[in-house]
Amino acid sequence: MTLVRPARPDDAAGILAILNPLISETTITFSAEQLSVSNLHEALSENQRQSAPYLVADSSGAIDGYAKYGPFRAGDGYARTAEITVHVAPAARGRKLGRRLVNALNDHASNAGIHSLIAGISAENVPAMEFHRKLGFEQVGLVPQAGYKFGRFIDLVLMQKFV
Repeated sequence: MTLVRPARPDDAAGILAILNPLISETTITFSAEQLSVSNLHEALSENQRQSAPYLVADSSGAIDGYAKYGPFRAGDGYARTAEITVHVAPAARGRKLGRRLVNALNDHASNAGIHSLIAGISAENVPAMEFHRKLGFEQVGLVPQAGYKFGRFIDLVLMQKFV
């Protein structure tokens, strides 16, 4: 049984096992530098400081996915809009863990007074766009050549869901 729960500092290695290969091998994220455990601890602390969720899919101690949201942009005018991130380990895909994680974020956002969730997705990540569509997100924007990785520019697709 997989439990969706708040991330803890001791989940860092499991989260990084999912994220760092995406950083080094794909254009799913435009980041080029892998994260360390201390980087992730800082991110967890920042989400906690902001009362924003950072969730994991825990399958008997193995981290099979994670999801979080945080501010979309700085400033009071954006306080009711959040940007989400969700990633599932390749071996755990097809078990609806991503859906469970995003639904948990959605519930948290609704209870926190968030009105809108934004997903920024690499235009090369067609499966992610389809995943978000199935969860009620709609494409609301395209930022041409917003990212740069592996020697080329990559478009950014913005998808939105009202909570």
